[in-house]
Amino acid sequence: MTLKNRISLLVSLLFTILFGLASTVIFVLYSNFRKEEFRDRLEIKALSNIKLLVNVKEVDDQLLKMIDQNSINKLYDEKTLVFDSHFKLIYSSIDDAKINWSVDDLKYLKKHKTFFKQQGDYEVYGVFYDTKDRDFYALISATDDYGKRKLLFLRYTLIISYIFFTCICWVLTSLMVKKAMNPLSIFHQKIKNINENNLDTRVESKSNKNEIDLIANEFNFMMDRIEVSYQKQKEFTAHASHELRTPLSRITSQIENTIADPETSSKGKTFLNTILSDVNHLSELIHSLLVLSKIDTKTSANDEIQRMDEILFSAIENLNKTFPDFVILFEIKESDNLDTALEIKGNKNLLEIAVSNVLKNACVYSDNKQAKVKINTQEDHLVISVLNTGKTLSENEQKNLFQPFMRGENSKGTYGFGLGLRIVNRILILHNAKIRYSVPVEKTNLFELIFH
Repeated sequence: MTLKNRISLLVSLLFTILFGLASTVIFVLYSNFRKEEFRDRLEIKALSNIKLLVNVKEVDDQLLKMIDQNSINKLYDEKTLVFDSHFKLIYSSIDDAKINWSVDDLKYLKKHKTFFKQQGDYEVYGVFYDTKDRDFYALISATDDYGKRKLLFLRYTLIISYIFFTCICWVLTSLMVKKAMNPLSIFHQKIKNINENNLDTRVESKSNKNEIDLIANEFNFMMDRIEVSYQKQKEFTAHASHELRTPLSRITSQIENTIADPETSSKGKTFLNTILSDVNHLSELIHSLLVLSKIDTKTSANDEIQRMDEILFSAIENLNKTFPDFVILFEIKESDNLDTALEIKGNKNLLEIAVSNVLKNACVYSDNKQAKVKINTQEDHLVISVLNTGKTLSENEQKNLFQPFMRGENSKGTYGFGLGLRIVNRILILHNAKIRYSVPVEKTNLFELIFH
């Protein structure tokens, strides 16, 4: 999960949890408030009935029932019971509701003065009222339909609000985090495209107060040091390779002259030929290193249009001079966009080196001195395929195929340094192309040069 998505998820979850807790607290508090408010109403009603019975002589239980029946503040399904000090029922309201009571409840009332409990859908309130002469117990039961409707409305309101605002929060959080992290995405995109061919790329920063800008500034400073170090390394490789070529050329010339001298013995010539072979190998290695150092510079590529078929024919012609016995079977698969695909912007010399190295590789590792070269197009891309039969590479060897000085098990007894395919890969990257190796069938090597 990306940092942007992780931040959005954490912020949204935090809001969701907090809003859920707040909604729960509001609902619980209002529920308790409703109970307390309804309890107070029951208490007022119970005490009013007792006081009317006790204090007003003209009011008997029948008149009290009429008053109770026509009361403006009549409760829903109200039932009122009044007992005297001997636990005898002296008043019962006319409602059909039933109150489950016992003497123990009345004794509890005398001890604790009041109680409030739930009986099914009814809420029952009991109160103990004492006078100088007698004690009274009142039980009143009712359902708070009005309060419960308000509580139900509040519940649905909180649930709908929770769902709605949670969805809004998730969407807005995602958009805001995406906008806030947009500079980091731009930063990531720029550094992802940096390679050895564009080390002068820098990330734009606007101020030193933003954390992302601080990182960008440090990154630019780091890139400055890397570019200087890399440039010095390239210059050293180029200068060292160039300086070594001159003495090696003199050594090669002197050895060849000594071999051509008639006074040199046959044993000496054999020894000198061995030395000459090693010197030539060393010269070729230095030449490869020099080519690699030049490939790394931006000036190696240009915008001139090159015909890849012409470059391929030239590479085949040069290869035949070195390997006259090697046979190349050539095939071009015609298509409507072939002529356009064959035109590649780039450096002719470097492209020819790349093609030559692939052909030479096919020649060296072929078991029948034969290779098949095919030109075709795939989705408007030019593909040059070079196929030969021989020992193939294992999966582990394929992973490091384009690393410098990498040689597989099939290279035993074969001359080489492991730089050819590395050079090919660097040249193709410079030209926005790539090389791919595969084993289509057993004991068959296939290299594909794909130009975009």
